[in-house]
Amino acid sequence: MDKVLIVGFEDYRAQAQALCAALQLDYQEIRLHGFPDGESLVQVPVDLPAHVVLVRSLNQPNNKLIELLLSVSALRRHGARRITLIAPYLCYMRQDAENHPGEAVSQQVIGQLLADSFDDVITVDPHLHRVRRLVQAIPARHALAVTAAGEIGQFLKRKYTDGLLVGPDCESEQWVSEIATAVGFSYAVANKVRSGDKQVAVSLPERDYAGQHAILIDDMASTGRTLAQAAEKLLQGGARQVDAVVTHPLFCSDAEQVIRQSGVTHIWSTDSIAHSTNAISMANVLADALRQIA
Repeated sequence: MDKVLIVGFEDYRAQAQALCAALQLDYQEIRLHGFPDGESLVQVPVDLPAHVVLVRSLNQPNNKLIELLLSVSALRRHGARRITLIAPYLCYMRQDAENHPGEAVSQQVIGQLLADSFDDVITVDPHLHRVRRLVQAIPARHALAVTAAGEIGQFLKRKYTDGLLVGPDCESEQWVSEIATAVGFSYAVANKVRSGDKQVAVSLPERDYAGQHAILIDDMASTGRTLAQAAEKLLQGGARQVDAVVTHPLFCSDAEQVIRQSGVTHIWSTDSIAHSTNAISMANVLADALRQIA
């Protein structure tokens, strides 16, 4: 790989440094200062190589997007000719259609914004619905989505000798089936009906759950209500223990508490978003992705 500098922010420092270690690259940090009126002052490193990789996960995204735009402008002014964004969690991907008259299609807006700002975008398991390929949402030169399924599978092999993997809704089936096949576990997929941000109804498929060690697998936990309901149904069905593994631990408001109160024993997550439940590093997967396009 030609000379590349990885730059990041304090809020995602540990993960950026892990990526640097995997690639044997240098790391420098972008300095932020917040003014009393809410504006941000951004100060990037100078004397830059031609290729700079900016690492930041885009949960709680609104301020972060402004800071990214300011950073990209300063990086290009100080010598960066190619800028790659590694955003393990990618925001605003769910709204891919105008579901009600007047709604902004945020996937198109933010996708174009990122494509205009960065030469390449790398992310982990983006929350796409009708759009199948990331480049359709982010028309950059390279738009690459990698999956956490392999790393989650290896983690499960180290942690468990057997278990029933359970996807809490039909959207999770793609990850659950792939992981189950890789580790040799059985799996089931629940059905979910959502009636609001925190109102969901989960039903399990017909099968015997008595005595099972169930492991819920989902791409993200936001409000936690889906995982909580699935856990409650599994325990009511006789499961002896329920754990949960999520790719993107958003855990908004009281989500983690809700999940734990439902009876989930352990919650594990990847480090796509910095959180106390992080147990699965994505550094090697992201390093391989960067090598692929560098």
